[in-house]
Amino acid sequence: MGMRLLPLLALALGLLSHVAPTTSSPDHSAKNVRGVVFHDANADGLKNNGERGIPNVQVSNGWQVTSTNKHGKWQLEIPTPDEFGQRFEIFVIKPRDWMTPLDENLNPNYYYVHRPNGSPTEHQYSGSSASGKLPKSINFPLVPQAEGDELRVLMYGDPQPRNLTEVAWMKQDVVEECRDFDGAFGMALGDIAFNDLSILPNVAAALAESGVPWWMVLGNHDINFDAANDSLANQTFIANFAPANYAFNWGPVHFLVLDDVDWVIPEEITAEQGAHYEARFSEQALEFARNDLALVPKDKLVVAAMHIPLRGVENSAGLLELLGEFKHSVSVSGHTHTQRVDELGEQHGWPKEENHSHVVHVTACGSWWTGQPDERGIPHTLMRDGSPNGWLEWTFNDGEWMFDFRAAGMEPEKQMHVLVGEPTHEPPNSLQRFRFDQQLLPIWVNVWNGDTRNKVEMRFNSSSEWLKLGRIDQVDPIYAKLFKEEEKIRGERWLKMPEPQSSTHLWFGNFAFPDIWDGPSTIEIRVTDRWGRRFTELVSF
Repeated sequence: MGMRLLPLLALALGLLSHVAPTTSSPDHSAKNVRGVVFHDANADGLKNNGERGIPNVQVSNGWQVTSTNKHGKWQLEIPTPDEFGQRFEIFVIKPRDWMTPLDENLNPNYYYVHRPNGSPTEHQYSGSSASGKLPKSINFPLVPQAEGDELRVLMYGDPQPRNLTEVAWMKQDVVEECRDFDGAFGMALGDIAFNDLSILPNVAAALAESGVPWWMVLGNHDINFDAANDSLANQTFIANFAPANYAFNWGPVHFLVLDDVDWVIPEEITAEQGAHYEARFSEQALEFARNDLALVPKDKLVVAAMHIPLRGVENSAGLLELLGEFKHSVSVSGHTHTQRVDELGEQHGWPKEENHSHVVHVTACGSWWTGQPDERGIPHTLMRDGSPNGWLEWTFNDGEWMFDFRAAGMEPEKQMHVLVGEPTHEPPNSLQRFRFDQQLLPIWVNVWNGDTRNKVEMRFNSSSEWLKLGRIDQVDPIYAKLFKEEEKIRGERWLKMPEPQSSTHLWFGNFAFPDIWDGPSTIEIRVTDRWGRRFTELVSF
C-alpha cells in the first residue's frame, strides 16, 4: 500500500483509539475471553449485520495463540491474575492481505487492554485507564489490502529523544527524509523515548510524518522505573503503542516482536544493588513465541525483532532454537548505537550449520543527539563506531532479505568514509613532488553497513590493479580525532560525544607507490557487499 493511501485508510477507519476492538456488555462470570475477527466492510470499526467473520486468523492473550473458526470466532483462556491483579492484552495477529485500523499517528490498532481498575496510579507516567469488567465479545475489525511478494520496510534503531527539542531534531534530521519512502511501514526497535515517557505521543506524531504505519518495539528506556515488577514496567508503553510481545504478517514475512528487557527488583535494595534491567526474555515471551511460530509455515521467512541484541541476551538460545526450525529467518535489534551484523552459530545455541544473521541497527538518534550542532542547530551525532545516524531500508522477497544503509542528510549512494594518510595528515601542496617508493600510505575505509562478508579494494589513479584491504578491529581514526577536537572547544555548549569504540566495519591497507607523485592524485575504493552489490568512493589528495 503506497504511503499516500495510508492516511486515507486511517480516516476511513475513524482514527480509532488504542482500544480498537469493539466490545459488547460485560460478562461478570467468564472464565474465557471470546470474540470475532471480521471484515469491516464499511470501515467504521464496528461489527454490523452482514459483515462476515474471517477464518483462520490467529488471536493471542499474550501466552496462548488460537485460530478463528470458519465464522471468524475465537476463544481463549483468561490468564491467571498475579499479586497485582488481573492484567492482560488480547490481540489479533494481522494476517497477510488484511490491515488493522490505524490511529491518528498511524500506529496499528489491533489489541484490547484488560485493566479492570486501570494501571497503577502511583507511577510517574500514566498507563491504561480502567477497562471495567471483561466484555462478552471482543471483536477485531480488519480491511483487505493488497500485499505483494516483495516487501520494503523502514527500520529505525533507537529514536531516543530526551525532550521535545530532540523530538523536533529527529523529525527534521531523519523523518522528513523518509517522506518519499515507497515501502509498506516502519518499525522502531526500542528506546522510543529516553526515560521521559510523557513524550511518547510526540515521538509517535513525529514518526507519522513519514506517511507509513509504525510498529513499535519496547526498549530499556521505555519502561516505568518505579514499577514493582517486569510486567508493570511496561504499562506506559502498552498504553501508547502495543503489547510487549506480539506478531503480525505482511506480504512474504512473519514478524515476531519480543520484549527482551527484564525489569528486576532485588529482594533487598542496597546502595550497590537497586532496581535494574537485565537482557532476558521472560517465560511469557518465549511461550508466546513458541505458540505463535507453531502456526507459521516452516518455509515462511520469519523476522524476529527485539531491542537488545541477541548476543547479549541471557536466554537467547531459546529463541534461536525456535527460529532454527524455519528455512529462512533473520533477527534485528538496536540498543548499542552502532551498526553491525552478528553471525550467531552453535556456540550461541543456533541449531544449524550456516550461521544465523542478527542485524544491530544504526540509530536514528546516532550517539544520543550529541556532538557539535550544525547550521540548523542539530548535533552531528556521529555514532561511536564512526557511522552517521540514520536508518536501514529492508527488502524481503521469496525468503531472502537485504538492507540498505541510509545516512541522515546524505545521498543514498553515500555508504562509507575514507581516510588517506595518518589521522593528523595534512594534504601536501599540489605543486610539491613526493616520492612514495620509500614510504607506505595508510588507508582506512569505514563501510557503515559492512560485515565479515564484505570485500573492500582500492586502486591508485584509476590503474587496472585492485588491491585488497583487510578488516581490522580498531577505533575509527576519524571519530577519534573528532572526539578529541570537540572536547577542546565544547565547554557546556553541547552534549559530549561518547568515548570511541572499536568498529566492526573498518578496513585498512598500507600501500607503497613506486611512481613520482606530481599531484593531485586519486584513490578509488570499491566495496562488494554480502549480496554482490558494488559501491565506490573516489578520494582526491
